[in-house]
Amino acid sequence: MASNEPKPRTLYIVGTPIGNLEDMTFRAVRILQHVDLIAAEDTRHTGKLLQHFQIKTPQISYHEHNRTSRIPELVEKLHHGRAIALVSDAGMPGISDPGYELVTACIDAGITVVPIPGVTAAITALSASGQPTDKFVFEGFLPAKSNQRRQTLTSLQSETRTLIFYESPHRLRAMLADLQLCLGGEREIVLARELTKMHEEFWRGTVEEAIDYYQQREPQGEYTVIVAGVTPQPVEVSDTQIQTELIQLLEDGLSRSQASREVAKRLSLSRRYVYNLALSIPEFAGDE
Repeated sequence: MASNEPKPRTLYIVGTPIGNLEDMTFRAVRILQHVDLIAAEDTRHTGKLLQHFQIKTPQISYHEHNRTSRIPELVEKLHHGRAIALVSDAGMPGISDPGYELVTACIDAGITVVPIPGVTAAITALSASGQPTDKFVFEGFLPAKSNQRRQTLTSLQSETRTLIFYESPHRLRAMLADLQLCLGGEREIVLARELTKMHEEFWRGTVEEAIDYYQQREPQGEYTVIVAGVTPQPVEVSDTQIQTELIQLLEDGLSRSQASREVAKRLSLSRRYVYNLALSIPEFAGDE
């Protein structure tokens, strides 16, 4: 069982709510109360969270623009026995923010890194999206420039796993237009906004329908965008092609049974069907 108190020379990665403060865990509150220092993406934003939970631990800023100078400072404090918690504005640190760079620096320096799990918008949205959850790809924010955004989306055209993106309201329409161009207007999409908040919304439909929907209304709030993966099309294989594969394996010394098993597995076919074709190859009729 983990110790109840933060340990010295340890960086804690603390998940915080993405909206609803009731999603804050008891463990997260306790860790933030007892560490020596909290490294926050925005100290004013985190200050409101700390005030709500009556946490008086001092803060230090750590964000995209000061990470280069702040990382060695934080690592040095950790080396001298401090316990530090890393938090972002919302969710788990390191997801679409520079937190991972501090984590990497600590690992390289031999500093212990301990995750304190919390909410993540990507997983929260995916769980209620209605899209397959067994396999998915998290892409975060797409590039701001259209050409680069289209290149990224084009590279995902054949991806069969569910796709997860983050997008800001002022770029949502441009993103939807590029999704239609690169992945097709009929692709299923889920737009989740204001997650865990009073006005939480899940919009479901096709990319083309989403474009029409947001022509009528202004995008508001940060979006988690769930896009269905492409449905793989079955490849049709002729009996002649199957027999060609079988003959090659039989010539290599495999029995009809072994060759049939291998070809059936390779082509995702019925083993019995492939074996019957193997029996129809005259020159190997006597092979077991």
